[in-house]
Amino acid sequence: MQRTYVSETPQKIGEKVLLQGWVNVRRDHGKLIFFDLRDMTGILQLVVNPKVAAQAHKNAQAVRSEYVLAVEGTIKKRNEKQINNELPTGKIELEVSKLTVLNKSETLPFEIDNTKDVNEEKRLKYRYLDLRSERMKKNLKLRHKVIHFIRNYLTDLGFTEVQTPILTKSTPEGARDYLVPSRIYPGKFFALPQSPQQYKQLLMVAGLEKYFQIAPCFRDEDARADRSPGEFYQLDLEVSFVEQNDILELIEKLFTALVQTLTPEKKITQTPWPRISHREAKTKYDSDKPDLRKNKQDPNELAFCWVLDFPLFTEQSEEDFFYGSGESKWAPSHHMFTAPHPDDISLLVSDPGKARGLQHDLVLNGVEIGGGSIRIHDPKIQEKIFELIGFTPEQKKQFSHMLEAFTYGVPPHGGIAPGIDRLIRILASEERIAEVIAFPLAGSVSDPMMGSPSEVTEKQLKELHLKVEVPKKKKKIN
Repeated sequence: MQRTYVSETPQKIGEKVLLQGWVNVRRDHGKLIFFDLRDMTGILQLVVNPKVAAQAHKNAQAVRSEYVLAVEGTIKKRNEKQINNELPTGKIELEVSKLTVLNKSETLPFEIDNTKDVNEEKRLKYRYLDLRSERMKKNLKLRHKVIHFIRNYLTDLGFTEVQTPILTKSTPEGARDYLVPSRIYPGKFFALPQSPQQYKQLLMVAGLEKYFQIAPCFRDEDARADRSPGEFYQLDLEVSFVEQNDILELIEKLFTALVQTLTPEKKITQTPWPRISHREAKTKYDSDKPDLRKNKQDPNELAFCWVLDFPLFTEQSEEDFFYGSGESKWAPSHHMFTAPHPDDISLLVSDPGKARGLQHDLVLNGVEIGGGSIRIHDPKIQEKIFELIGFTPEQKKQFSHMLEAFTYGVPPHGGIAPGIDRLIRILASEERIAEVIAFPLAGSVSDPMMGSPSEVTEKQLKELHLKVEVPKKKKKIN
């Protein structure tokens, strides 16, 4: 018999069906045994009556929560007193004629109906159980729908999705790289991409014109409230022959349509989205990520805004340090490929600190969910930016492929990279970004489930021509 999903059962009253899933709840009423069976589509009440199916009733005696079952029976209407209007299947039940235990389950380390109160380490150690909860399944399904919507929307506009390399070159891009040693080239390393920034600009040189991907990005950073440590995903997007306004309008239309289609209960505070200069944001709101909601207690209010006219450079500080920059006091406010404002190009010589960049940050409810810019497409200006941030000749060589590519006819281009995780967290009304990621790292930047990071064998290290020196722990002084 072909399997029927729980969501299909209301249309099958009077029919015999096969269901498979997990026992959500068991209840005993006299000789009758009731189970709530759960599959990926919903929950349905099962009734096991010894007068109807003696063997099935016998098999059901030892069944407990989270056992995996295959059950056959007939879909019947519940009597009026047993109707549960809170469930889509609340007016029906399955009268079981055959019950097979496909697999047993140990007692769970925590109840899955409300895992928010379980500590992070335990939830992540048993993440496969945590994901059984309705809330977590709902979040993952929303994530799927958001990505699916974005793909379809951009494809319909003529964009091409391109996967860029995961093994790439270590270049100074603002954060620490995750490094991958090369076995074939002793002493040399690949790096996991902090973003596909260089590749997407090279795709513009290649003439692709409209590119996007849902890109994994890797940064060796400590845990942050608004970013999953280790890796995160972004909608990476780049377009040729555009001005800044074109990028802003594209994203505004995309996200507005997405919200209206997937989360219609959410209401956007203001359209068109406000556009605020960096100076105004800092002066008026004391933040470059202003929260423009009218009622910050309303989980269904979405206040998008753009922050523009950022300084092209910021002064280096311990709190905001650009890894890989040179000895100069200046670091890129966004990254070193952001174009200066056309009116401020002369300031690159006379007063770099006053130069504005064609950077655009997308803010939602006081959270930066994306950043982008119009890029430099003049090799001479790119060289000047490298000089101002103190790049040595050796550091400049790390970008020689970019500078050479720009000598072969590069179009004006720009883009943006909204964070998928951050956006979905807000759409799902969750407080923590880990709630919308299937297998996030813990705040300790480790995976309690897989036990990573982990040691490797001496043989593996030898193959990679590596020797590990673990720093000695400092003795505590009483």
